[in-house]
Amino acid sequence: MNVPLLDLKLQYQSLKSELDAAVLRVSASQAFILGAEVDTFERNVAAYLGAKHAIGVSSGTDALLLALMALDLRPGDEVIVPTYSFFATAGVVSRLNAVPVFTDVDPVTFNIDPNDVKRKITARTKAIVPVHLYGQSADMAALMVIANAHGIPVIEDGAQAIGVQYKDGVKVGNFGAVGCFSFFPSKNLGAFGDAGLVTTNDDAMAERLRMLRVHGSKVKYYHQFVGGNFRIDALQAAVLDVKLPHLDRWSARRRENAALYTGLIASAGIPVRLPEAVYQGSGAVNHHIYNQFVIRVPRRDELKAYLASQGIGTEIYYPVPFHRQECFAALPSSTDAYPISDDAAATSLALPIFPELTEEQVRYVADTIIGFYRK
Repeated sequence: MNVPLLDLKLQYQSLKSELDAAVLRVSASQAFILGAEVDTFERNVAAYLGAKHAIGVSSGTDALLLALMALDLRPGDEVIVPTYSFFATAGVVSRLNAVPVFTDVDPVTFNIDPNDVKRKITARTKAIVPVHLYGQSADMAALMVIANAHGIPVIEDGAQAIGVQYKDGVKVGNFGAVGCFSFFPSKNLGAFGDAGLVTTNDDAMAERLRMLRVHGSKVKYYHQFVGGNFRIDALQAAVLDVKLPHLDRWSARRRENAALYTGLIASAGIPVRLPEAVYQGSGAVNHHIYNQFVIRVPRRDELKAYLASQGIGTEIYYPVPFHRQECFAALPSSTDAYPISDDAAATSLALPIFPELTEEQVRYVADTIIGFYRK
């Protein structure tokens, strides 16, 4: 049996007529830059997230870059980030000539460790960037207490977590100064290419973000500050607006697949650590939406190779934490110890979890893993 890590063609086929119509509508209009399609999507996604402002941008990476630019970082300013995440989380800090300061992660969720955040704060700390990794929220209650006590803005990296409800029904992206999301095709809500989003509940911040999105301009050709070209394409906005009403259903299917994996593997008595569907943070119930279903296993590389030989796609997110990246070797925080992140990098493996997986495919993956450890 063949079980790919992800098959986007199945999702496309289920919405083909609506998606094709949206693409043709934009093509017929020949209006590709901002405009009505973007306005409509921004209104709808803001309502979905419960955010006052949602601003479409060119990618999840640019969402983070834009958010940090809005804070007017200066060379030498420090930004606290988890060492275990996708490269963009730390890369955008360095691009602004600021200094990424690394922390270890929580052993259950892989998200930033609030206690390590507290230890890493200095007089030069200008922002904290928690990552809601794999589709589960960071401990925002604890983080906001720390950040507010020091007057440090929080930028939420929600690239993998759109729709996650963290506390009292409030979705991630609404706790910090700015929330950042990615619509890379593999995400729970994926575009037909690169696209992203920033959210904020602050009117002044929203205006600054919108200006930064178009080179720091509010009136064409007049620039108050230097921004960039961070606009979302009208085509991507139209595609995303078709998909948005289906997002919760797709995330629910991911949860169902995860529950089946968990039930099958947990009862097998093999050395596999499974993600927790619900995690209790600082008084908040944190529900997983499984952008990735990441297990931790011994002999990870052997298992990955064996699954590939059996037609099963997997991926390692992420094999090299930031403190071990060559480009960050000179940073002071790269010399610290990060035992949880190192363990995650050495043992984690993502299994297929996309909504269109069949029960037969999930059972095949689980049975193959069980068979590997019982050999």
